[in-house]
Amino acid sequence: MSSEWRTQMIQNMQDLNAELMMTGLTNDLVIESADTDAQGQIQQIQNLVNKGVNGIVLNPGDVTALNTTLEEVVAGGVPVVSIDQAICAEGVINVVIDQKEWAKISMQWLADELGGKGDVVLIEGFPGHPANEARMAGVQEVLDQYPDIKVVGRDTGKWDQATGQQVMSNFLASLPNIDGVWTQDGMATGALLAVQTANPEKWPIMVGEQRASYLQLWNEILQTRPDFTSIGVVNPPGVATSGMRVLLELLQGRTIDPAQLAGDCPTPNTLFVPIPGVVTSDNFAEAYEMVKDLPASYTGDGMINAEEAAAFFQ
Repeated sequence: MSSEWRTQMIQNMQDLNAELMMTGLTNDLVIESADTDAQGQIQQIQNLVNKGVNGIVLNPGDVTALNTTLEEVVAGGVPVVSIDQAICAEGVINVVIDQKEWAKISMQWLADELGGKGDVVLIEGFPGHPANEARMAGVQEVLDQYPDIKVVGRDTGKWDQATGQQVMSNFLASLPNIDGVWTQDGMATGALLAVQTANPEKWPIMVGEQRASYLQLWNEILQTRPDFTSIGVVNPPGVATSGMRVLLELLQGRTIDPAQLAGDCPTPNTLFVPIPGVVTSDNFAEAYEMVKDLPASYTGDGMINAEEAAAFFQ
């Protein structure tokens, strides 16, 4: 998970908790946050339980490795909401955007821009990570409809801009004809910087991200390449505050409306929140105006409010 996204996610949670504390709905927000493997996250979960928290909002780093621990936590009376990534642990409620659909939006755009044919490279996040696997499944669903689009390179950028830039530089050096680039948020600015630096005779069509850094670079490139086009689909750090609002409803004893639950788990346990928006050339000027003076790390955002959270419940 890119550190900028997580930093904004935590700030969102702290801001919401400050509001909730003023109304008496919460007492404290205890945060365990670090780049860690599944075993490290299990330790963090146990730390939270030992501190006596009433509920847990979790951004899981593995689709299955945490399940046994989480099921024990829920059985012990501590509700758990998984945000950003959907997992199938019994009793856990996912509050997420549809990551597969999120990826399909930009991959379909790329397929359309390519006219349904060409050589593309894929820069993914961490293989095995729940969000990455859902996204790559969405990409493949689109690719299955376009047999004339060939994947000539695929590598991991680890949701890191510098790594994404290096991966894209390697692709440009080793592949003679790249027509399109599909990548995810946290790496797209790096990938575009690699293309800008190499300045090949024919620039590939680039999938981007809804981050200030990417939109600012997009605007810079338009000054010399007015035909440049891209796309950025919002992956909101605010999904964590959406999860907090759902958790607060659970802690007040409310029951989720079963008709609201969806997802691919054997027992549906996912509440989908909206993908907040998409930036293309059609609305780029407006989107850039909103972020032109913001820090490069700022990510397009969105979150549900208290009324929207309550609507998930009976």
